[in-house]
Amino acid sequence: MNASRIALVTGANQGLGRALVEGLAARMDPDDLVLLTGRSHQRVADAAREVTQLPGTRAHVEGRVLDVTDTDAIAHLAEDLRACYGGVDVVISNAIARLLPEESQAERADEFIDVSNTATHAVLRSFGPALRPGGRLLVVASSLGTLGHLTPRLHQLFDGASLDQVEYAIESWRSAIHNKTAEEAGWPRWLNVPSKVAQVAAVRAVAAERREYDLATGTLVAAVCPGMVDTATSRPWFSDFSQAQSPAQAAEAVLDLISAEHVDPALYGELVRFGKALPWHDGTPPVEQDRMLRP
Repeated sequence: MNASRIALVTGANQGLGRALVEGLAARMDPDDLVLLTGRSHQRVADAAREVTQLPGTRAHVEGRVLDVTDTDAIAHLAEDLRACYGGVDVVISNAIARLLPEESQAERADEFIDVSNTATHAVLRSFGPALRPGGRLLVVASSLGTLGHLTPRLHQLFDGASLDQVEYAIESWRSAIHNKTAEEAGWPRWLNVPSKVAQVAAVRAVAAERREYDLATGTLVAAVCPGMVDTATSRPWFSDFSQAQSPAQAAEAVLDLISAEHVDPALYGELVRFGKALPWHDGTPPVEQDRMLRP
């Protein structure tokens, strides 16, 4: 099809990713294309078909199999979209590895880091150049992604870092976990904290390099915090869901950011929650990470 605008969401079979696809498909035009991606061919096909059949869907929705741990696959998809459509207008990096409280954080570290961090770096590297003027490139993180959630001796690894330096820090963290020296080095036990800080640091690194051009063309690169969301991934970690949003509710603020006519310079390159930037240096390093909850 000859699509006018192209949107892509990773980790979109269910939960927040699925809600973001549904919201984009409802807000975009009939000649636009929303790509719903995930690892399972059957789940991707089923989800795309179900979204297409929703009453509010306007844009064309197409399922694409994408394993975000395959960085070559991410690069190839970006290249294909540039070749077929001249680029992409909305990219939301949303994939996350589900982790249960009873599972060993150290034993799941490689998968968690590959999905949350290595994939984020690949999306930023591959889709940044494919983003058309006026586009939106967003990474779903959380409020734990501010630097203050790490012990101060780790701040230098991420504060003002380039994307290469963020990648080096992540691989150093991974090695420390394997070598059983992570706690001694000051890394939190709960994987979500350094992972989210690194996601936001990666966004900040890329945004710093392209800020002037992007703001001149109305283009936004940012991390987003959707707040507490009731999903299969988050439910095992919370005892009280009375204040949690449904995925559809949580998607609204992200979709509003995407749909905004003008880009607020104060939000560019930042971690944005409900339309406001969270200060990068805020946060208090918790003493015990094992039972922390993802806000």
